[in-house]
Amino acid sequence: MDKIIVKGGQTKLQGEVEIEGAKNAVLPLLAATLLASKGEVVLTNVPILSDVFMMNNLVDHLGTSISFDQEAKKIIAKANSEIKTTAPYEYVSKMRASIVVMGPILARNGQARVSMPGGCSIGSRPIDLHLRGFEQMGATITQNAGYIEAKADKLKGAHIYLDFPSVGATQNLILAATLAEGVTTLENAAREPEIVDLANLLNKMGANVKGAGTDTIIIKGVEKMHGAKHSVVQDRIEAGTFMVAAAMTQGDVLIKDAIAEHNRPLISKLSEMGVNFTQEETGLRVVGPEKLKATSVKTLPHPGFPTDMQSQMAAAQAIAAGESVMVETVFENRFKHLEEMRRMGLEVDITRNTALIQGNSNLQGAAVKSTDLRASAALILLGLVAKGQTTVRRLSHLDRGYYKFHEKLKALGADIVRVKDEDGEE
Repeated sequence: MDKIIVKGGQTKLQGEVEIEGAKNAVLPLLAATLLASKGEVVLTNVPILSDVFMMNNLVDHLGTSISFDQEAKKIIAKANSEIKTTAPYEYVSKMRASIVVMGPILARNGQARVSMPGGCSIGSRPIDLHLRGFEQMGATITQNAGYIEAKADKLKGAHIYLDFPSVGATQNLILAATLAEGVTTLENAAREPEIVDLANLLNKMGANVKGAGTDTIIIKGVEKMHGAKHSVVQDRIEAGTFMVAAAMTQGDVLIKDAIAEHNRPLISKLSEMGVNFTQEETGLRVVGPEKLKATSVKTLPHPGFPTDMQSQMAAAQAIAAGESVMVETVFENRFKHLEEMRRMGLEVDITRNTALIQGNSNLQGAAVKSTDLRASAALILLGLVAKGQTTVRRLSHLDRGYYKFHEKLKALGADIVRVKDEDGEE
């Protein structure tokens, strides 16, 4: 395994950075390719990430032939007239997002058998909303030997209200409803840009999905779906991570082709902290102040502050002047990174889902370990400003969501390297 070594305390990031396609968009897009019974689905602007390779393997195993041209960042998914019904443990256990193949398999075959999903340990993230929605569409759900099984002679359109605007449940139910008989209405649906991106692809494939991006999505079932071409939307979380990096380092960074609308809550909070944003013809320029101001943040479903930016924002709060507040309402176990940041001198009091963070400009570099995907980026960002050397291990988390993260930071002026971990740390 590798480790990243950051020498901090002096770096002011400067230059421009290109953002990849969104991980959180491309995984359900790949699941959507299973719905096509003829033609090719061509996805461009595909990020080269370990999660993408895992989903490619799963979709290919299920019967849709996958070809990934990494140089062109393009995937060609060749449809099959038949797909398998079982998504086995060896594929699904490594990545929670793989549960979204259940909707397409059930819609195509009338039955699906999917292993219980895995992924980052940032909370329980139950899939009961997915299963309840399938039941409302006429499926019978059973659990047996670590697998979830769903059966329905033919899925029927239904009126489904989600108790929580779950992104995964919204995606899975949209995918299932595209081939269901009749009309499905999802209320209290997730509104993330990645949901809109999924609906855009599905409509190109012949589906009839309306209302994506609002809390009510209406899907009119169709008989068959076909190939299409689609460019994956930009990764707003990667873009947001570089916004925070510029803010923390008194930097001046142009984030190329940034979609400011997708990051409004983050931009608002960083502006409160003294960060300056300028929309330019080629992107969004982010200029960090001499000293960040303290702020209070509460994560919420979109369009609220994204939980996937919580740990990076906590890194910014760690060096801000005064006491900041971070409230996590989406996942109950997403403060593990703060314990690692304590090793660098962070003063923080944690009570249930609330962290009181005391800003400290004298943080010291230390050896730390990533606890999840976004935490890995946050620890690297804190290493940029801490005095001395910071070593970040467990980079398998980082590689799930960031492509050449250290190289992009280095191009902006960071003193950062990625090397083999001779200690054999996982």
